[in-house]
Amino acid sequence: MGFFGKPARIAEEEEEALVQEQYEDLPTLPEPPSSTVIAAGATVTGNLQGEGVIQVEGTVEGELNLKGAVIVAPTGLVKGPVTADVIRVAGRVEGTVSARERLLLEKTGSLEGDVSTPSLEVSEGGRLNGRCTMPKQKGN
Repeated sequence: MGFFGKPARIAEEEEEALVQEQYEDLPTLPEPPSSTVIAAGATVTGNLQGEGVIQVEGTVEGELNLKGAVIVAPTGLVKGPVTADVIRVAGRVEGTVSARERLLLEKTGSLEGDVSTPSLEVSEGGRLNGRCTMPKQKGN
């Protein structure tokens, strides 16, 4: 028996219903973007597209087209075009790159190919061999 003569099971159900009512008006949180890691030593051949974050620590031979971010780790190599909102290169990319928001080329990064991005940051030591086009950002 629960408090005040009610069976314990009924009291627990009522308490759970009360808690749920308190939180029904709260907005739902957005789902976090999914992440994919291409591990060091692994090679993926083909086109990858979708949403979220892809971190390349191994090798990708083919096109990467993402709504989200592409991170090429210092051990990573991408042979093919890369398109994403944000692209960070600390490894090597051989192909055209199109970053819708920004491109970060780290000090260990090497990019062989043409670039299109409204915002480009190249750290000291980063290598860019290709043409760079910088269209205006949306809203400017």
